[in-house]
Amino acid sequence: MKFVIQRVTESSVSVENRIIGQIGKGYMVLIGVADTDNETIADQLIRKMIGLRIFEDENGKTNLSLADVNGSLLLISQFTLYANCKKGNRPSFIEAGAPDKANALYEYIIARCREQVPIVETGSFGAEMKVSLVNDGPFTIILDSDSYSPPASSR
Repeated sequence: MKFVIQRVTESSVSVENRIIGQIGKGYMVLIGVADTDNETIADQLIRKMIGLRIFEDENGKTNLSLADVNGSLLLISQFTLYANCKKGNRPSFIEAGAPDKANALYEYIIARCREQVPIVETGSFGAEMKVSLVNDGPFTIILDSDSYSPPASSR
């Protein structure tokens, strides 16, 4: 599982020229799911993401969490995070999770985040979306489950 977290001052996602999700200060998060992912892995990444202290305090130090700044989340499913570009020029997406499983985990992530963050907006799974954001910093963090759990072959 991969989370690409961008600290934003504002972000929105549109489908067919209609805004379906919009936040102010917080994180716009692109979420990629692999077939080897599960709820335990999702919980690990959610816990890490929500606990990140990447907002500036009164001294300009990145020392505040999402909760400390009353931040919001915009969660967007993005299977292309699992693009494999090793051969040729056309990416392979074979490492991305099957749509049914990926959607179930995406919905699980949304539900878990809503238990902890007052404002959680979302994209539309599988839809053609347009994402707008103002990256604050810029500040982008990538959380990859390969960094937090054993490889799939040893699970």
